[in-house]
Amino acid sequence: MDLLKRKSTNWYKRTARAPWSSGLVRGSCFAVAGLLYLKVWLPATRLAVPCVFHGVTGFYCPGCGLTRALQAYLQLDAWQAFRFNLLVPLLLPLYAAYALAVRAKRKRTGHALMAAMLAMTIAFGVLRNFPSFAWLAPNSQ
Repeated sequence: MDLLKRKSTNWYKRTARAPWSSGLVRGSCFAVAGLLYLKVWLPATRLAVPCVFHGVTGFYCPGCGLTRALQAYLQLDAWQAFRFNLLVPLLLPLYAAYALAVRAKRKRTGHALMAAMLAMTIAFGVLRNFPSFAWLAPNSQ
């Protein structure tokens, strides 16, 4: 009786997973959509998404210049990408370390890395608006 009950209540585990439920498939679709936006839509239309924060306040947010930086990375122009937004290459190694810490189930290390990334992002967003740190502001081409 126990075997029959176990088989009848676990039917959902035997059903086929939807092909879109895979994280790899969803991530690949997201990456392709991003590439199409950066390589096809923007050059053809010159209609980029404006920064609402910069439009309202006049200050640069930590993400200002990110789209132009990603376009520069796609053209393999790392120097220009650094000039647009320096935060991305600084955060990528920390994010990789965070992902490894989470995968290894090291909560304390993961929390410390997340706190460091958050502090860096806030500091970057604040400092790039001071005249003495104008080199952090996104440069125009």
